[in-house]
Amino acid sequence: MIRILARYSILFILTLLVLTILSFALAYLFPGDVLENLTGITPQNDMQREALMRQYRLDQNVVVQFVHYLGDLASGDWGYSFSSGLSLREEIGIAMPATIELSFYAILMALLIGIPLGYYAGIRSYSVSDKSINALSVTTYSIPVYWFALILILIFSLNLDIAPISGRISLLFDIPPVSGFILIDIMMTENIDKGLAMRDAFSHLALPTFAVGAITTASVVRLIRRSVIDVKNRPYITAARSRGLSGWRIFSQHVIRNALLPILPLMAIQITTLITNAMIVETLFSWPGIGNWLIQAIYQRDYPALRVGMLAVSTLVISLTILIDLFNRIIDPSREKYERATV
Repeated sequence: MIRILARYSILFILTLLVLTILSFALAYLFPGDVLENLTGITPQNDMQREALMRQYRLDQNVVVQFVHYLGDLASGDWGYSFSSGLSLREEIGIAMPATIELSFYAILMALLIGIPLGYYAGIRSYSVSDKSINALSVTTYSIPVYWFALILILIFSLNLDIAPISGRISLLFDIPPVSGFILIDIMMTENIDKGLAMRDAFSHLALPTFAVGAITTASVVRLIRRSVIDVKNRPYITAARSRGLSGWRIFSQHVIRNALLPILPLMAIQITTLITNAMIVETLFSWPGIGNWLIQAIYQRDYPALRVGMLAVSTLVISLTILIDLFNRIIDPSREKYERATV
């Protein structure tokens, strides 16, 4: 176990180092002068230019600049936004929890709906109900998330007027961003009608969560269904039937666990798609997450915000992927033996 933890720690550190190098290089890849990209200031004379170059270590070689950049990141000095003038660390600290919250509710929806539907379709494989569920999941998975979100806005917000079109909560409620998660912040806020605020927050959550969660649910259904069908054809299932075990005992004792284990590694791959879809949906619903924040930074050519924001998103995705894969290894130690045997 210690060896596995050490291996994953080294993998995380090396991946984070590569991401940091790419983030540092963006300052030189953006169009325009490097100094203006980093500071947002156009030097008026040579003296001011030299002072700014010394401040940002641009008068030294690239290695020294990168070490200085690493030191600033480690100390929490991530720079300031050109557009708002606020600390990038504070802005990302507000925007990132909104994206995590939306992604969490979407994956929760996918697991609560997708796993039972996938098991049902797999057990009733090639029946009318299985074909209907499979057709619906394939169709949903094939729909672009931005188009699906726009359809939801058109139907439920514009035509039926039963769901808000943007934001996390109405302007009537003044909710300080203590944790960054709107439902938690509502519970921590005093002197408001918490029940009314909760209902308002859930009404704002409904459409963005469904837009992201529906496509993730379709993916989970397909993965579970395929895994259940594979398990049903295994020799130990045939042996269990020959011993006279009931269908429910076979399902509960053999199918559930053995069908779930193979798809857990694939769920780590879905994390990237899930967060990407969440960031796309944020821009359509004006959800104040990291995706919407990055789009605004692109429009305003806020280069420090772009490179630190991309690093933050990449770090989040890599961290979640490694944690899920590590969890898979903990609950299924046999994976390592099979992987070593195939090398």
